[in-house]
Amino acid sequence: MASSSSSSSSSSSTGKKPLRLAIIGSGNWGSAIARIAGNNLLQYPDLFIEEVRMYVHQEEIDGEKLTDIINTRHENVKYLPGIKLPDNVKAVDSAEEAARDADLLIFVLPHQFIESVCKSLKGKVAKNARAISMIKGVEVKNGKIRIFADVIEEILGCKCAALSGANIANEVAEDKFSETTIGYRPGDLATAERFLKVFDTPTFRVGLVEDVAGVSLCGALKNVVAIAAGFTDGLGWGSNAKAAVMRIGLMEMKRFAEEFFEGVKPETFTETSAGIADLITTCYGGRNRKCAEAFVTTGKPFDVLERELLNGQKLQGTETAKEVYEFLKARGKQDEYPLFRSVYSIAYQGGEVVNLTSRL
Repeated sequence: MASSSSSSSSSSSTGKKPLRLAIIGSGNWGSAIARIAGNNLLQYPDLFIEEVRMYVHQEEIDGEKLTDIINTRHENVKYLPGIKLPDNVKAVDSAEEAARDADLLIFVLPHQFIESVCKSLKGKVAKNARAISMIKGVEVKNGKIRIFADVIEEILGCKCAALSGANIANEVAEDKFSETTIGYRPGDLATAERFLKVFDTPTFRVGLVEDVAGVSLCGALKNVVAIAAGFTDGLGWGSNAKAAVMRIGLMEMKRFAEEFFEGVKPETFTETSAGIADLITTCYGGRNRKCAEAFVTTGKPFDVLERELLNGQKLQGTETAKEVYEFLKARGKQDEYPLFRSVYSIAYQGGEVVNLTSRL
């Protein structure tokens, strides 16, 4: 492990102050990313301060604080059990403490918490800080829709990139090969390259694309499609039906992004891990597909299934389906996106699952 003194001497030799990294979030995906980031920072003592502060929403596990468990056993026993985290990852129970003086911030929270957390961090991060969002979802408010990279950027006043890809957290944490994509702002390749060093490993390969909106929307909208894919599994409709739903879903994702956001690149959907690859993975192995299948086979509502099946994680696809539907309905466009409309109808209006494809 690199020492603080070695970081200081290296930085003084280059004339640049090493960067401090903070991770805001510590669930299944946040903990997997903390493992990668903690290990990678030790490889670049001239670029980064070795300590990685990770914000952990405090919980008690068998009478012991989760932060204490992580800092002593170096394992998130609730959200990523069986995986050792590097010793330089420090769990703290305050987002403000995690982000204090941070130059680089990784946001990996459930999307319903992002606005309040960002407001609490305003004025507490480094002056020229940069952020990256791994949050799957969109914000619909007052008839407008925003990706969370834009929400973070507006509140904190720092440029925010986005990361998304075919990344089931447990597989990434076990060093099984996968790819991911960083979308960066026009003219801000330098930020993407900094985060590339934080994330890239021989088994977690990172691609770059100048498309924050496209990467973010792929990460959000694929969860809606995965709900539909899970419905087909629950109905026992087979591989052909599932493939059709995925194809239609990808087309609706791409059309929605291009219609309502500027600067979206078509190739983000077809040539990057954030696009087609993540859609495939999520429709076959993700939590949204799992809960949607159980919705059909058990008859239980989604809020019950979330509690029973996800171990404290959040089901994102149904919430995103609701937000997207409300946004489209306000513009009279809901019928132009029949798969998105059908998922909303089944999840929130008591629509029959067997009618999923009736108007596609």
